[in-house]
Amino acid sequence: MNANHHESSDLSRTRITLRGPAELADALPFVLGFHPTDSVVLVALHGEHGRFGGRVRLGIPRSPREWASTADHLAECLVEGGSRSGTRPDGIVVFLCQDPAAGETGRSVMERLRPFAQRLRTACGALDIPVYEALCISDGLYFSYCCPDTRCCPADGTPLALSGTSVMAATATYAGVQVRGSLRDMERRFQPSGGPREEEQRAALDASAAAIVPRILEDVEGKGRVEVRETTLRLAREVLHRFARPAGEAGPTGRTAGSTVPRSVRGSLAGTAESDAADDALVETGEAAALILGLQDRVTRDRAAEWMEGWEGTAALRLWRVLARRCVAPYQEHAAAPLTLAGWTAWSTGDEPTARVALGLALDIDPEYVFARLLHQACNEGLDPESLRSCLRSERDDRIASDEAASGTSPRVRTRVARPQSSRQTLRKPGRRTAGEERRSSAGVRPGGPAAGRPGSGTPRRGGQRDTRSGR
Repeated sequence: MNANHHESSDLSRTRITLRGPAELADALPFVLGFHPTDSVVLVALHGEHGRFGGRVRLGIPRSPREWASTADHLAECLVEGGSRSGTRPDGIVVFLCQDPAAGETGRSVMERLRPFAQRLRTACGALDIPVYEALCISDGLYFSYCCPDTRCCPADGTPLALSGTSVMAATATYAGVQVRGSLRDMERRFQPSGGPREEEQRAALDASAAAIVPRILEDVEGKGRVEVRETTLRLAREVLHRFARPAGEAGPTGRTAGSTVPRSVRGSLAGTAESDAADDALVETGEAAALILGLQDRVTRDRAAEWMEGWEGTAALRLWRVLARRCVAPYQEHAAAPLTLAGWTAWSTGDEPTARVALGLALDIDPEYVFARLLHQACNEGLDPESLRSCLRSERDDRIASDEAASGTSPRVRTRVARPQSSRQTLRKPGRRTAGEERRSSAGVRPGGPAAGRPGSGTPRRGGQRDTRSGR
């Protein structure tokens, strides 16, 4: 089952036979990496044995008037995405997941969503792809819109299997696959949490906007923009090193980067509210505001995208999470940049569930954010991020070589480590898009030292200016 190409690599090599609606419903969280809440999910099936392939997820529209267009859009995305990769689906499974509202039952949710399920089946059928099963999951029950046999699919629903008791759960546990809680839990890690510091962060954003935005927009010669760019990247590199060192571990200066919590306890806090709060404490409100405003410049954001692997990628994902949480009202739309960077970094480092959630949130904020749209599509189609990483490395090296040549210094000798070829389809090398659209790729600077090394192992490299841009 092709549930998750990075984290589920062991599971994807294991053949698991799912028999009936009950096991399909139980498998969904392992396919996505989280429990979808308030979501419509379409999963592609391939071959005579119905091997799982691509999948798309979207929040269920609140207005029934949007159901028809949403159904058409989702069906087209899944089928066209498979066709582009040469694996057009042979069938589709539909999941509608929604908790009951006050006064509702699981069955009433199922009945309320029945027209949406039927519209999804019609949309897939219009593309000559049959829907083999359509399930509604609500209130701990599953309901089938396709199975007429009340002996296996009663009208009042069937309880879901107890967590961890199914064959799928046992196989996933053996393969090291984790379900990361609910979609709401994952989204909450990227959203402002409120509290007394929110007003302080808002004031810092106001001050930074007044100081930075005019320099970006009103400088005809672009000098102010370049200065803001270099200042932002310099600050980002400094902050990034705080996240690269485990809390309590002394850095090159002998200072520690946080509390002295034992390593075993720190590991148990990973992914919790406590660890996010510890990350928040590493970034001051003024620093967060300056970084958020600076990342609104496309080139600055693109250059920051090079922190994408090794210790850089791990540290950068935590930093982008912090910045997304600091985009308090009325600066919510500014979160598109750090959310997209978080999605790219998560995908590049093998965390596809987090990547999909972050990129989905970025598109909720700005559906026309091109960089997020391209990454979201590529991630959902199961493409390999290595070709984009390679392009970023090449553009970074070209920029550094150009800077060294302009300054008259001797170019550095660089060696490349051969990387294993992936069997997965790779992204095409980004290039110029037609009709005025911007380039797909992004490039940037990186903190000192190679990505696989420890922070502080090299001298920070200076980044130059380039003429190409990613889409917004």
